Amino acid sequence: MAQGKLEVLLVSAKGLDNSDFLSSMDPYVILTCRTQEQKSSIAKADEGSAPEWNETFLFTVTGHVPELHLKLMDKDTFTADDFVGEANIPLSVVFEEGSLPPTSYNVVKDGEFKGEIKVGLTFTPEAYHSRGLPEEEFGWKESSYN
Repeated sequence: MAQGKLEVLLVSAKGLDNSDFLSSMDPYVILTCRTQEQKSSIAKADEGSAPEWNETFLFTVTGHVPELHLKLMDKDTFTADDFVGEANIPLSVVFEEGSLPPTSYNVVKDGEFKGEIKVGLTFTPEAYHSRGLPEEEFGWKESSYN
């Protein structure tokens, strides 16, 4: 079981399916790691279907966490935000390797390819301490008895 901090570098996306008919899309990403959810900033409208974020997010990992879920949305002013697509990134490799350089993952919606999203991952494991107590409380200090 992995335990530690997962750092997610949300780099960019490209080739996204533009859901806005009259203007450029304003995409953002909702990142979900088990029950933890974080949201990126909204990309500038002039970036449209090729946004760049270069934002870092930190998640606490405890227990079995199979994947990171990315949900791409398009911000709309007068109506509900549009769902652009999603990507699921398996985390077992980053738990073993410690880090993965920015890599492109397919964005899909209803089983169809809708573009790519580039993400880098770093996992920093926490040192294991029994019950989280400092060593001194277990009496493991050097004895002064001669």
